[in-house]
Amino acid sequence: MRPSHLLLAVLVAAVWGVNFTVIEIGLDHFPPLLFSALRFLVAALPAVFFVGRPKVAWKWIVAVGLTLGVAKFGLLFIGMDAGMPAGLSSLVLQIQAVFTALFAAVALGERPTGVRLLGMLIALTGIGAAAVDEGASGPLGAFLVVIAAAACWGLSNVLTRKAAPPDALNWMVWVSTVPVLPLLLLSLLTEGPSADLAALRGFDWAGAGTLLYVAWGATVFGFGAWGWLLRRHPASTVAPFSLLVPVFGMSAAALFLGESVSPLRWCAAVLLVGGVALTTLAPGRRTGGTGGELRPEVRPASEHTLTEA
Repeated sequence: MRPSHLLLAVLVAAVWGVNFTVIEIGLDHFPPLLFSALRFLVAALPAVFFVGRPKVAWKWIVAVGLTLGVAKFGLLFIGMDAGMPAGLSSLVLQIQAVFTALFAAVALGERPTGVRLLGMLIALTGIGAAAVDEGASGPLGAFLVVIAAAACWGLSNVLTRKAAPPDALNWMVWVSTVPVLPLLLLSLLTEGPSADLAALRGFDWAGAGTLLYVAWGATVFGFGAWGWLLRRHPASTVAPFSLLVPVFGMSAAALFLGESVSPLRWCAAVLLVGGVALTTLAPGRRTGGTGGELRPEVRPASEHTLTEA
């Protein structure tokens, strides 16, 4: 990988990591579901008029739009609004790699190797340590909501794997069109028209900045650059850079939000990131043929997984 490409991969990881801090700030200006809806609206418009027609079937766009946009991001924003720290959220969401491997085993017949199973066990140990730390210092319910968001992310990864979009930017922009109306409806039903109107009436430069960052920075730029890198390098070369996301996420939260990181949380971070590395990078195997023999997987699941927050 050229130095310029390496720097771009690190920059994307940094943008995605800092995104959690920006979300935390944005939640001071918008109710969580309204914020998520506006994020996808700004990501889709006006970009949808410039990326061309969808390059995969609409059934996959709708399926991922609902699981990723409505379920995953809706739960993430709700969990963070309920008290889940930004830095810890950036770390805990990485358990999506374990959910992705589990769902892929069921839906795609990708049998995990012993190394991948070991990675899952290590990552789950890290989640356990993080749960103990959060249960002692913060709302455990919000922690579980973010875990649920990671599970939805894992499911969306498998759906994306099935869709196999050839253009990551085109894919993400069209996927962003799906969650807007469902999230707006859910916001009206659960957060209330008065809360939504108050947030819109109080729209200021800080709120606009957070909205533009999460929509254009983390979504449009992040996915566009990530897809550009995947088209020029093997997924196994690009994927490890996503492990930097929680590093930047926890660092940005500590720097800008004053979040403290306990020794137990650092231990959880090491276990989780190490386990995710084994789970993501270890070669998988897929059941093939009529006799049930195993053959190496040609295209790793990480090639078509979504890593942005």
